[in-house]
Amino acid sequence: MAQLGNLRHRPARRLTQLYAGLALYGVSMALMIRSGLGLDPWDVFHQGLARQTGLSFGTVTIAVGALVLLLWIPLRQRPGLGTVSNVVVIGLVVDATLAVLPPGEGLPVRAALLVVGIVANGAATGLYLGAGLGPGPRDGLMTGFVARHPRWSVRLVRTVIEVTVLALGWLLGGTVGLGTVAYALAIGPLAQFFIPMFAIPTRPADAYAT
Repeated sequence: MAQLGNLRHRPARRLTQLYAGLALYGVSMALMIRSGLGLDPWDVFHQGLARQTGLSFGTVTIAVGALVLLLWIPLRQRPGLGTVSNVVVIGLVVDATLAVLPPGEGLPVRAALLVVGIVANGAATGLYLGAGLGPGPRDGLMTGFVARHPRWSVRLVRTVIEVTVLALGWLLGGTVGLGTVAYALAIGPLAQFFIPMFAIPTRPADAYAT
């Protein structure tokens, strides 16, 4: 796990940012679920699987994350601490948040939950990717493909992945709504904005590179 070497530089900042990002990601998923206005594409897929299997939403999220790691093999991606933590932490947090967060009542509240959830999801992506300890399984597909195809932007690759997963989730019985469309359109630009904002140099010397 090459990313573990990054802990030699600013380890407290990296670990704090990593787990804050993962926790925020799980909370953002729960916010969108409780809005009742539509799930993000991956969660449409997770919901479809949960309905088919009877497992909790978080359990399905963990299982899917582990399986997605298999898709890293042809991309020659190497998992890091952030990758392993992503598989476990997000699923646990989303289940815990859903246990205490009631569904939104009234359209204004539901709309607010959706908007906050989408923006928080983008910020969470920037936080844990910026920690430099390895992308999550799903984001590893995005960053791995971009690394091997540099002419493709993060925004475009992320959008293609989200649309593909959305179609599969809908076929499995996941709920698609206005919030799903909003997420699919917004998450690419949000990730493009937040990832550079929270990126931490991997070495002290990087801070002075031009």
